[in-house]
Formats: sequence, structure tokens, C-alpha cells
Amino acid sequence: GFEQMLAARQLFSFARWSESSRVARRFASIHIVYKDKDGNQQTVRAQEGDNLLDLAHANQIELEGACGGALACSTCHVIVDPAYFPKLPKPEEEELDMLDLAAGLTETSRLGCQVKVTKELHKMCVTLPSEVSDVRGAA
Repeated sequence: GFEQMLAARQLFSFARWSESSRVARRFASIHIVYKDKDGNQQTVRAQEGDNLLDLAHANQIELEGACGGALACSTCHVIVDPAYFPKLPKPEEEELDMLDLAAGLTETSRLGCQVKVTKELHKMCVTLPSEVSDVRGAA
């Protein structure tokens, strides 16, 4: 009777609440802004642990990754917003070696394949350099 109807209603509203909080958690995502050489910006949703190269490819952003993230080229070179640069872990020696070969190197240059998204990077802007050089000599 009435008690069963009440119990069913409570169960339903709890299920609805728990579903909406799960959805909210999933969409409490991190936004990363990519800026191309012409100044066009595209904001994309990221999850913690995504790297900037894979994230770009998943969102049809033209960031080359000739070696597939194996630290064997510098084609995924990005320029990180100086305000966010200190929040990134220090680059490994191998990354610095590859960055030395990147065109248009700046103080806040990183390889996109090596930068993992964290909550602290929410709304970070990364700029794609105007020229890309590949040390492997591929045109």
C-alpha cells in the first residue's frame, strides 16, 4: 500500500540523485585551451592523466607527434602559458635534449607527449608554435 509506494519513491529519488552526482563528477573535467599559430583558440575537456599530444589528436587539433610519444622527435612541441609552467613537473633529460632541437624554442616550451593533465592545469593555454621541425629530416 502506501508505505511501499513511499519506499519506491524514496528509492527512485536516491537513484536519480546518485546518477546526477556521478554524471557531475564525470563532467567536473579539466579544460585545456589550445591556441594555433593564427591565434585561434579551442577549449577541450581533459581528464587527469591525459597527455597534451593525445588530447590534441582526440580533438582534431593539428599537433604532430611523429614518433608517437616515444621521445624521439620534437614535433609535439608546445608553448605553455607562463602562469602554468611552474605547475608542471620538471622535464626529464631526454625531453630537454629533444626540445633543444625544436624550432621556436621558448622559456616555457615542453613536448606535448610529456605533459600530463592535472587539476592544477584547469584552463591552461598551450600555444602551437608557428613552425615545426623534425630532427629526423622528414619533410
